[in-house]
Amino acid sequence: MIFGAHFLLYSKDPDADRAFFHDVLGFRSVELNGGWLIFALPPAELAVHPAGDNFVQSHAGQDLLGAILYLMCDDLPALVRSLEEKNVSCSAFQEAPWGTSTTVRLPSGGEIGLYQPTHPTALGLR
Repeated sequence: MIFGAHFLLYSKDPDADRAFFHDVLGFRSVELNGGWLIFALPPAELAVHPAGDNFVQSHAGQDLLGAILYLMCDDLPALVRSLEEKNVSCSAFQEAPWGTSTTVRLPSGGEIGLYQPTHPTALGLR
């Protein structure tokens, strides 16, 4: 029986990005092997999108499907203001049929998505 999902986020500066998820976003974690943090995530859902020619990530000797991380929120302007108060920069808002989105720059220079959905979500399904 499947009991959870484990998401891998690849970073050019994993220590800095781990600190961001812990200190700025306040995600709880367990620690493995002297500083390797595994974070508890908020409830999640999965959408399967069509991929381009080579949207894969090699891991454990296998080419696995690529993934994009979007964190969901219920008040995007308020959340962005709170991030800006912590000196975290976000991109301009983008409006789409599925919601309003921005990107959050991590300390490594990479970015993740952040959005306020307008579509029905699967978060409450059991």
